[in-house]
Amino acid sequence: MECNQKTKFTEWENNKDIQIFRDYLKIPSVHPNVNYNECVEFLRNQADVLELPSKVVEINQGKPIVIITWLGTETEKKSILLNSHMDVVPVYPEKWTYPPFSAHMDEQGRIYGRGSQDMKCVGIQFLGVIRALKHEGRKLKRTLHVIFVPDEEIGGVLGMKDFVQSNYFRELNCGFAIDEGYASETDTFRLFYGERTLKPVHFTISGTPGHGSLLLPGTAGEKARKLIDKMMDFRQSEEQRLEANNELTVGDVTTVNLTMMSGGVQSNVIPPEFKLCFDVRIAHNITIEEFERLVDAWCEESGGGIKIDYGVYPFVESTKLDESNKYWVVFKQALQHMDLKVKPQILPGATDIRYIRELGIPAIGFSPMNKTPVLMHDHDEYLHADIFLKGIGIYKNIITAVANVK
Repeated sequence: MECNQKTKFTEWENNKDIQIFRDYLKIPSVHPNVNYNECVEFLRNQADVLELPSKVVEINQGKPIVIITWLGTETEKKSILLNSHMDVVPVYPEKWTYPPFSAHMDEQGRIYGRGSQDMKCVGIQFLGVIRALKHEGRKLKRTLHVIFVPDEEIGGVLGMKDFVQSNYFRELNCGFAIDEGYASETDTFRLFYGERTLKPVHFTISGTPGHGSLLLPGTAGEKARKLIDKMMDFRQSEEQRLEANNELTVGDVTTVNLTMMSGGVQSNVIPPEFKLCFDVRIAHNITIEEFERLVDAWCEESGGGIKIDYGVYPFVESTKLDESNKYWVVFKQALQHMDLKVKPQILPGATDIRYIRELGIPAIGFSPMNKTPVLMHDHDEYLHADIFLKGIGIYKNIITAVANVK
């Protein structure tokens, strides 16, 4: 390394926030069957260092939620919730340049580790904001609750979903929440104010059974082929709509993907049924009822005798980005004061924040990572040290603004 680069590397190595971030990345809170004990102990230690009270809540056994609280000067006001999740997705170590739980930092400042982008960075940045504000002797009007939840990567059913229905959550008196977004390769940051409606569609397709040597009418295979064509034609139309409009993002269109197929017992037997599953994410330009009517019609056109199971995934209103949302007003002002380029959009996937929005609480998904390749769930996931540190400064201004809003 050149002298200047060595100096920079030493600065990164000695930075307290980076040290904590790397220590957190070394905890293998990885699916499946995550043991959260080490995360809980680590986070409670961080709270102790910051001289903040912490609480561990278990709505479901083995699914702890860590709550670290910094009381505001006006505790009667609605609080600000800063959410992150402790769990990370599985890894294939042989595909990584460095071990995925080593938190290796190369000479360029890239910090490698599962969770470096999704989303252990965000939780530690939230704590970094509090550390910086306390060091400056500053206080905020509204109470901050920094929470670390389990199982987000598998839907949050035993984590955030049950937590928001509990008295523990109601006692937090939450008025506004900030959660994760994801990286942007350009100068422009991504900001998410809503999510598409998750709508997995399971089809059970019944048909005429018989010997594989015959041409029987109305077989399950025929119906399945027609139905797949109709679903994929719709997929193609949405793909074309996305390609034709540069202003649209993936979150603005409905995505359809065939993810599972099953049926049959042996090659010379025409089975009485096939099962198909499509992962569907419904965009806001079409209602759930309209989509279901389309699917019903496609099933009839494919030959009928098709059962449909959508599961239970309700439509959740997006957070308003206008003058009616006082938190957004100051959030936006903070972004403008920092002269940041930001693109508000609908999140293509789903995060735990939907359970908070479902209660009518405004919430923003925002991870301050620009000029960064999107590597969440990918091999060699990393975050640059400078981007991580700049993110603390960005969050500091935003959190100060929303926590002091009148």
